[in-house]
Amino acid sequence: MKIIKVSDKGQISIPRAVRDSTGIREGDELILFELDGKIVLEKSDRIKDQFEDIKKFNEISLKEIWGNEEDEIWNSYLKDDN
Repeated sequence: MKIIKVSDKGQISIPRAVRDSTGIREGDELILFELDGKIVLEKSDRIKDQFEDIKKFNEISLKEIWGNEEDEIWNSYLKDDN
């Protein structure tokens, strides 16, 4: 585990040991997403074959959008109106 600092431009530096162990090379594209309050980085070439992380991320996002109390109140209002 290493502690890294975020620059004034929001940039971070991935430590060499982590880059080496994960196979991250100069010029690689990474996908960044937030999952359960954590920041997750994934090499884009790996994610093409592994959609479970993205699926979980999308399910959580959709639950936040669709599974809220305001929607249920609106839905019950619409049912009463018809």
